[in-house]
Amino acid sequence: MSIRDENKGLVLLVEDNRGIAEMVGEYLERKGYGLDYAADGVTGLHLAVENSYDIVVLDLMLPGMDGLEVCRRLRKDAKKATPVLMLTARDTLDDKVNGLDAGADDYLVKPFAIQELEARLRALIRRDRRQVSAEVLTVGDLVLDTATLRLTRGGKELAVSPIGLKLLNILMRESPRVVSRADIEREIWGDTLPDSDTLRSHLYNLRKVIDKPFERPLLHTLHSAGYRMADLAAETPANGG
Repeated sequence: MSIRDENKGLVLLVEDNRGIAEMVGEYLERKGYGLDYAADGVTGLHLAVENSYDIVVLDLMLPGMDGLEVCRRLRKDAKKATPVLMLTARDTLDDKVNGLDAGADDYLVKPFAIQELEARLRALIRRDRRQVSAEVLTVGDLVLDTATLRLTRGGKELAVSPIGLKLLNILMRESPRVVSRADIEREIWGDTLPDSDTLRSHLYNLRKVIDKPFERPLLHTLHSAGYRMADLAAETPANGG
């Protein structure tokens, strides 16, 4: 009988292929992880919303509701920031980008080595635990609660995409430091880099929500250097010196 190691974490596995589910489940339990299991998207979403998991391992092709929709609802409707590792037999760049745009944190193509799945899962849990200590990020009057994914500016609640939330997490965490385009792309998309306009379009959409309706911008582009989140009015000394 496997003994659960509390430090390893609690995993929700959402996978309709019984053979893959048994292989992954048995391996993770032997390694000391706690495990819950769902064979369809609707059940998986219900479990992910109702319980606190360290990570969700989510198949893309599921009966009832596919993995993309599960991920979108988890992020947008339930406001859950639980890390999601998406599994899929699809290996095109568009499929990977769609999964990450829906709110997945990483992407693993079938067939995969079980050791690689555990390594990625472990890295996502470790990264998430590092971020928990700074749950509320603030730049000027913009506030992001990374635990609930609630975003406000001047007390007004704002809605942005999952990628928009990841961008804000990176830029607000590093504020007022400039973050390079390459560093942002690597943190969001890993080795699966999108085309050159993808980041620009996400930043454009983000600006429309967090800056355009307000008096002063907080998201700044520094050509050839990168991007920064800063309240420049607050940084400028009143006496001009």
